Amino acid sequence: MDNKKTSPNTKKSGYKNIILIVVILIVIVGIPLLFLNYQANRSGLTIKEVISRITGKSEADNTGTDNAAENTGEKIDFLTPSPIGNGFTEPPLIAHIQAVDLDNDGLLDVIVCDDRENFVSWIRQNPAGTYTETVLASDLIAPSHVEVIDFDKDGDKDLMVGVLGMLFPNNDKIGSVVILENDGKNNFEKHIVAEKIARVSDVRAGDFDNDGDMDLAVAQFGYDDGETRWIENLGNWKFESHILQYLSGPINVEIVDIDGDNDLDIISLVSQEWEEIYCFINNGKGEFQPNLLYGSSNQDYGSSGISLCDLDKDGDTDILYSNGDAFDYMPPQGRPWHGVQWLENKGNLKFEFKRICNFTGATNVRASDIDNDGDIDLFAVSAFNIWDSPDSYSFIWLENDGSMNFTKREITKNPTHLLTCEPGDFNNDGLIDVITGGMHTYPPFDRLGRITLWTNNGMLAGK
Repeated sequence: MDNKKTSPNTKKSGYKNIILIVVILIVIVGIPLLFLNYQANRSGLTIKEVISRITGKSEADNTGTDNAAENTGEKIDFLTPSPIGNGFTEPPLIAHIQAVDLDNDGLLDVIVCDDRENFVSWIRQNPAGTYTETVLASDLIAPSHVEVIDFDKDGDKDLMVGVLGMLFPNNDKIGSVVILENDGKNNFEKHIVAEKIARVSDVRAGDFDNDGDMDLAVAQFGYDDGETRWIENLGNWKFESHILQYLSGPINVEIVDIDGDNDLDIISLVSQEWEEIYCFINNGKGEFQPNLLYGSSNQDYGSSGISLCDLDKDGDTDILYSNGDAFDYMPPQGRPWHGVQWLENKGNLKFEFKRICNFTGATNVRASDIDNDGDIDLFAVSAFNIWDSPDSYSFIWLENDGSMNFTKREITKNPTHLLTCEPGDFNNDGLIDVITGGMHTYPPFDRLGRITLWTNNGMLAGK
């Protein structure tokens, strides 16, 4: 009977094979787990939610043309354009405008973020039909967004300003949050709430911890190291920051009680490679839980802005959503999937993506009953259309037939490069007018516009 013994070399070889298998398993399993854990920490989601986020993103938005029934109608010249505010010699760089009656005289004014001149200004309407621009705060390098609200609750209107620090993407900590405090006579004192942070793209005010004062929600685009935060008001112009999410590319933060529990939640749009919309649900104490509402599988989707309204008039808040950003390309180039869509609120934080139309370079969409027929229509502008083509629209409106079917109608092709728009009744005639702002970052520079007021001449009334 043979007694066979395993040689030492054979044992060593077996051990090596086992170790190799263990190492391979660690690599196969461990690296994905590290990645998932990293993404969970950045987004605020659980690992399970991150997996769902990766595997569950919509494929339906990659082509655009498959999702929009392009119902295009004839042009109706119901808006008469006129430039207001300061003139210009260089191509204008207007980042944001807001239509608001700042001085409470019953006439709408315009607040402007000018990234060419690096200031926030007030185009005051007084008397009716006469517009004069005054700088309210200078030395704000690339102001990105302004919100007018009575922050300190003293009966006048203050300005919340997000400051990029540089117009184009940059990882340097050059952003800031600024409040311009109104003294009651429309003189403004500058308060720096946060500085030396990732480039700030949006700031909104609301009482998140229910302590009776206003706090701030902040979107920090950065470049590839952005953040979303809320800033707690401690009183006497003292503040404390709370980070909600470490993702690059936040563009907008919107404040709304989305779940109807009598506290304020935050909805954010995150672009860059994420192309996602989040809702941060507040427990009433300023403690937030992130929820992913929508994410595109197309990392080049070009998310450019969101705004809130009850578009279908069913009593809840829907999300308007434009995608058309093209800053990743020089010169920027439109993509076939650019356009306008909305997320229908189905309740319980469930939203259904619905494409409205294709619109190359779409950067901003706003809701209003433009034709006074009882339903909500939309204005939309483009900053990144194909401007070498004379047929490229910069400004359209989307007519609602009352059943949520929209007809796309041209407003203009001149001026080009329109980044922002805001509706309002500027002459108090019961008809919706609109203002637009031009962001002319690249040629051609043959159809320039800074701030344009489009006055409604009533032609839609007889349509």
